[in-house]
Amino acid sequence: MSDIKIKVQDYSGDVQELEAPTDMGLSLMEFLKANEYPILATCGGMALCATCHVIVEDGMDLLNDPGDQEMDQLDLLPNAEFNSRLACQLRLNPDMDGMMVRLAADEE
Repeated sequence: MSDIKIKVQDYSGDVQELEAPTDMGLSLMEFLKANEYPILATCGGMALCATCHVIVEDGMDLLNDPGDQEMDQLDLLPNAEFNSRLACQLRLNPDMDGMMVRLAADEE
């Protein structure tokens, strides 16, 4: 079992460091929901709703490139930034250790 640490900033600005398992095949969206962050994920993780939008504050270089469907959804968001990602498209893996994300789906 290899766990990683991920920092998460919620909508109020509070930052919490969480330990995340990498051996369960979870997406970042599933992990955030399991930790009771207010992620709607109405599409179930298919990159269709963008309700799991996060800003990657640290560790963007550790992530795979977004796919076409994720890029299409991010293009529709008025608050998307160069480091925006959909948490449902980020599978937890050891390379993500030390990453920091900020919840962004309701920002505006």
